[in-house]
Amino acid sequence: MKKDNYLLYDVADTPPKGKMVVLALQHVLAMFGATILVPILVNDLAEAEVLTIPVALFTSGIGTLIYLLCTKGKSPVYLGSSFAFISPIAYAYLASGSSGVGMGIFLVGLVYVLFALLIHFFGKKWIDKLIPPIVIGPMIMVIGLGLAPSAIQSIGIDGSAFDWKSLVVALTSFIITIIMATRAKGFLKIIPFFIGIISGYVLSIILGMVDFSNVSNASVFSVPKFILPFKDYALSFKGVLTIVPIALVTIAEHLGDHMALGTIIKKDLIKDPGLDRTLMGDGIATSVAGLLGGPANTTYGENTSVVGMTKVASVKVIGLAAVFAIVISFFGHITAIFSSIPSAVLGGISLLLYGFIAVNGLKVLVQNQVDFDDIRNVVIVSSMLVLGLGGAVISITSGDVNMSISGMSLAAITGIILNLLLPKTKKSK
Repeated sequence: MKKDNYLLYDVADTPPKGKMVVLALQHVLAMFGATILVPILVNDLAEAEVLTIPVALFTSGIGTLIYLLCTKGKSPVYLGSSFAFISPIAYAYLASGSSGVGMGIFLVGLVYVLFALLIHFFGKKWIDKLIPPIVIGPMIMVIGLGLAPSAIQSIGIDGSAFDWKSLVVALTSFIITIIMATRAKGFLKIIPFFIGIISGYVLSIILGMVDFSNVSNASVFSVPKFILPFKDYALSFKGVLTIVPIALVTIAEHLGDHMALGTIIKKDLIKDPGLDRTLMGDGIATSVAGLLGGPANTTYGENTSVVGMTKVASVKVIGLAAVFAIVISFFGHITAIFSSIPSAVLGGISLLLYGFIAVNGLKVLVQNQVDFDDIRNVVIVSSMLVLGLGGAVISITSGDVNMSISGMSLAAITGIILNLLLPKTKKSK
């Protein structure tokens, strides 16, 4: 233990065994709600089993261990499922099945690796020119707002047949999540969505909305349902352009999370172990997830919050949390229970979650003091929002090649091109 450090346990420290287990479980619980929510929401959006909870947990744990190895145990980061890819994964699946999803996520990891190599040889200043706040902000807003119709449909207030039970459950999940996010203290404040899910689930059980048949039939021990290339699907690049450009958003998120965590633990993680190593670890972890049928990984803000709250930055604690996640992925009953959550619960949570994502995009613009009296900025943001939310699709067909760019991906590419081509005004400069 370092007496001269604000941290109780620094990055290289080893807490006592009893404390280590408890602290690792805190990290698991902090990431659990968000990690399992991604496959649930993707499946709900695609109306098919695209991702599974056990594989998401398994790839989260394996991905974290890969990251820790790549960063030489110098960065206490936990990797989990990324919300940014919810609708791109669902749309890629609808366009080309598991091949589009697996290949898309695998290529996202390769984009990370490519950026890591470029940063290693040329530094990171060019990233600010390629994806500045004026591009990142609208991209994040499109991700959140684009999912809004799905939340409304799950609640059942989209003009279809009215069900008072669904509305009550959705409102309960929504309100309790708000209370946890605004009024809770300590660890509960870090896991508002998880508490909201549990509360809505309990109420839906009371109202007789939950079917427990799959839970009773589930095995205690069950190997995760991995979706492997060549075995479960043939390689195909159709649909991958729906997923790959979103990597630009999560790379920016990766940079921000590491800067925030570095501030908490009083270390410059961008310099040591270096952005090239952290991004390399994130990229390899994401590619592995894609090859196993899991969602794309991302650095977790919840993880940063746990480190700040517990004052424990020990990489060994993070590693143990990753091992716990892998072990949990083999318990069949856990998967069955979370798969039985009614869509109304998810709708209530999503109503807030998707709004949070969109507001984070707005926050990027505000914090970076983007000037909307400058017509250049107005052109970039307005073009991205309309393309991203208007359902725009560009299909490319040539021989056996059939690819399409739509929604968020089209908005991202448009924003980057406009930012590079439009001449800067005096205000912009």
